Amino acid sequence: MRTAVLEAAIEELTTTGYTGLTVERVAQRAGVHKTTIYRNWKDVDGLVADALAGHFAGDIPIPDTGTVEGDLRALARSLVVTMTTRAGRALLSDAVRLPQLAEVKRALFDDRFRRAEPVVTRAVERGELPAHTDATELLKTLAAPIYFRLVFTGEPVDATTADRAVHVALAAARAPALPED
Repeated sequence: MRTAVLEAAIEELTTTGYTGLTVERVAQRAGVHKTTIYRNWKDVDGLVADALAGHFAGDIPIPDTGTVEGDLRALARSLVVTMTTRAGRALLSDAVRLPQLAEVKRALFDDRFRRAEPVVTRAVERGELPAHTDATELLKTLAAPIYFRLVFTGEPVDATTADRAVHVALAAARAPALPED
């Protein structure tokens, strides 16, 4: 039941947006009564937070192409693909104003940054980046141009956007503008 409700919530969120999402429609899509949802989630905000957290908590493959540029390109392109799906757009929708979702997003990104640290560690070991490059700051610098377009300007993002983000992040790291504190 829980899986069906969470999947239904994602579908409703991506179909109607956060402002159009109702417990009644999620229940109908999941094939449960709305009281079942209210017994498990106190409100729509909690349901949305759980649904998005579960959807994006899946394991992401960390690339090992042999070069930092190749690894960062794979990460950036993966981010573009993920965030341009219907669920990715939902994560960037009105739902971002939910306090519970802010925590979910923070934990999600902290986890993603931690998992991607080996990309920077390997690059430092190969001499491609300065020894004290801050992995998290490099990854934030990589993601920033993509998120700026998605969140603020509404411009389309694609592989070219991802590749440009890689060049910006590498230039900053090599400057070296991203040293560990």
